[in-house]
Amino acid sequence: MTQTNGSETNLAQAVSLEEKEQALHARLGSLKSIIVAYSGGVDSAYLAYAAHAVLGPQMLAVIADSASLARSQLSDAQEFAREHGIPLRAIETHELEREAYAVNGPDRCFHCKDELFGMLEQELERTGFEALAYGLNLDDGQDFRPGHKAAAQHRVAAPLAEAGLTKADVRALSQRAQLRVWDKPASACLSSRMEYGRRVTPEALRMIEQAEDSLRGLGLKRFRVRHHGSIARIEIAEEEMADVLQMGRMKAMAAVVRAAGFRYVSLDCEGYRSGSMNEVLPIEVLTGFQSGGSR
Repeated sequence: MTQTNGSETNLAQAVSLEEKEQALHARLGSLKSIIVAYSGGVDSAYLAYAAHAVLGPQMLAVIADSASLARSQLSDAQEFAREHGIPLRAIETHELEREAYAVNGPDRCFHCKDELFGMLEQELERTGFEALAYGLNLDDGQDFRPGHKAAAQHRVAAPLAEAGLTKADVRALSQRAQLRVWDKPASACLSSRMEYGRRVTPEALRMIEQAEDSLRGLGLKRFRVRHHGSIARIEIAEEEMADVLQMGRMKAMAAVVRAAGFRYVSLDCEGYRSGSMNEVLPIEVLTGFQSGGSR
């Protein structure tokens, strides 16, 4: 995991958005032909959009289809690619069949990305393209993301980060390009909702997906359903919390979450925060991936 020092941060702030965009296009051009690991989130969507603009038919977006990807996310990602003429291929990945992934330790994301990038290397052979790329931005290097170690081991390029683009930069460029995903909430895989040590199974992921789809149907926008066995812990964004704290709304939420298979439904008083499952990890685990070649 790359740590950014103060001088690098100041330099990144001093470089204009236009200069960063030019640096991104130059980097993409230097790769000549690429496969983009695509999920439909704003980072990978903008990377695929920019790569297609620069490389045309010499790029391919590939999305990994497995039980950890919500159907709504898959269909939205496919629709975005159709809207912009981005060539897209969906491949089945089998991370749940890896015991090291299914046991759901703190390194789960590494095993997921190792599976994905291994499959994408096969796509390189099939297409004859030269490089793999993924949507790491400059801010991601400050977070606990073991998947970056897998990217480093598979020599996957990170053009957004290499061009100095932060998450805010990616959203700004996406908005400028009138991409509808520019303000799309972050959406990690369904497995990220599972407490560490609880086995990842297709049934558990189905429960999470059904519960979140149902809550979205009730009008919630930024939230997570965390899986703690028979207990669902719901995190809701601060700006939405006031509307939720009404007995009628809470009963409706509890009903649809129980219908997904949970016995008890709890509301997290701290609200939604990305990566909250990592809060229980000791500091040596959180920092341990910094020395493994991770980005």
